[in-house]
Amino acid sequence: MENVASTPQDTMAAQNNAPLPDGLEIAGYRIVKKIASGGFSIVYLAYDEDGNAVAIKEYLPSSLALRQPGELAPTIAPENLTTFRIGLKCFFDEGRALARIAHPNVVSVLNFFRANETVYMVMAYESGRSLQDHIIRRRDKGERPLVSERFIRKMFSQVMNGLREVHTNKLLHLDLKPANIYLRVDGTPILLDFGAARQTLRADAPKLYPMYTPGFAAPELYVKNGNLGPWTDVYSIGASIFACMVGAPPQPADQRKTNDKMDGHLRKLEGIYSTELLQVIRWTLAMDPLARPQSVFALQKALREPAAPLAEENGVLDNVKNKLRGLIGGIGKKLPTATTTIQEHTR
Repeated sequence: MENVASTPQDTMAAQNNAPLPDGLEIAGYRIVKKIASGGFSIVYLAYDEDGNAVAIKEYLPSSLALRQPGELAPTIAPENLTTFRIGLKCFFDEGRALARIAHPNVVSVLNFFRANETVYMVMAYESGRSLQDHIIRRRDKGERPLVSERFIRKMFSQVMNGLREVHTNKLLHLDLKPANIYLRVDGTPILLDFGAARQTLRADAPKLYPMYTPGFAAPELYVKNGNLGPWTDVYSIGASIFACMVGAPPQPADQRKTNDKMDGHLRKLEGIYSTELLQVIRWTLAMDPLARPQSVFALQKALREPAAPLAEENGVLDNVKNKLRGLIGGIGKKLPTATTTIQEHTR
């Protein structure tokens, strides 16, 4: 599932930034070690003054800033400074918004602070692994089915509990994928690494690489000023469920516009997973945003109950709208909500 973790920015980052040194004291925390890094940030394991383990996420987009070994503050080229500051403000605002959310399925943001000419987000540290790692390990062991339907229904119901809280706080995640769903040791999930700040960066600075993740990103994320809403995160939930089943992302939305192969891929899963579950995935992965569940609650309801039958091949979207209107009707549109982070998490 190599594609599941990679993003254009991760693979096309202009440079690699040196992490902060182990043992560094910063804002009352002691850095133990780097635990993850990507094109957008670096995550560290650290201890607070009471000896509690925390994860500290540092805003440091490698396409905009460079930090050499032995340095604390990054060097930012003058032409990148405005874009860097826009992203820094988004990152800071995202941390502040997440700090207001207290939900067992959303990463717990404990603090955020400024230092070294950038911003840091402090999160609760949890033992476990990402859903992506869980899928890869099962795939490598040759497990069949890769992930059970019971696991999918139970785990994603909890993910959506957290996502509903995010949407209630008028946030969207915008980067849901198995790499951003963290499984505690007891199997309960936490939503990590929100894409809202990156989306803002993309809109304000066209020269940056796109920051969505192909396969998991809804088609409206591919266009400027796309109609984003809860339905955008719903698409990513369906894509993440599909990845659990096959060990790879769905066909990217931009490719589906010209040669949609998803129905054929889902047909191959018949007999392995229930017809009802496959119908729900088809519903969530509709190219037309209006043809998808319009709220996370509507999708949760469908995962608990048999989905209405979907049309085959031609006219799928029109039939989805008509036949599934009953599932959506009466459910007010929920404003999207977001969640982010933990150990091993970054972009």
